[in-house]
Amino acid sequence: MSRRSEKNKLDEATRNKVSKAIGCIPAGLFILTARYEDRATGILASWVQQVSFAPPLISVAVAKGRPIMPLISESRHFGLCQLPEDEKIILRKFASGVDAADDPFLGLDMNHDTVTGVPIFNKILSYLECEVQCHVDVEGDHDLFVGVVRGGRFIDGKPWVHLRDDGFRY
Repeated sequence: MSRRSEKNKLDEATRNKVSKAIGCIPAGLFILTARYEDRATGILASWVQQVSFAPPLISVAVAKGRPIMPLISESRHFGLCQLPEDEKIILRKFASGVDAADDPFLGLDMNHDTVTGVPIFNKILSYLECEVQCHVDVEGDHDLFVGVVRGGRFIDGKPWVHLRDDGFRY
């Protein structure tokens, strides 16, 4: 562990005090998508947040080393498909990760009329298509991508929101 990582680590007593509070920060369920050349993939993402009104900016945290990261970095685009509270098929497919060799969108109803060319599902609550404005490699287990919204729309439903009531772990 690097000296900086050790410095940022909380002692057990402090971690126990703040863990439940951090776990009470609500998170939505999204499928983060990206395409570059002939490769496309998606992952389940829940750490998504609006950053700015003007221009409309959205952030998403992605665990380091996920196969989607190079596609986002190379294409400079990502999609966020927000799952409605009753969606089970898409959630089940992406909850455990997808095989990089397979087309994760095969057999799913997809929207092919998109602004940026990122994969977007038809049967979702809403979607946003974003162009990467910055990528922040933070000292932690996730990186942060901030994108300016280039397209999107609300379709129908209520958002699937969850709490990590067990707090955070490391």
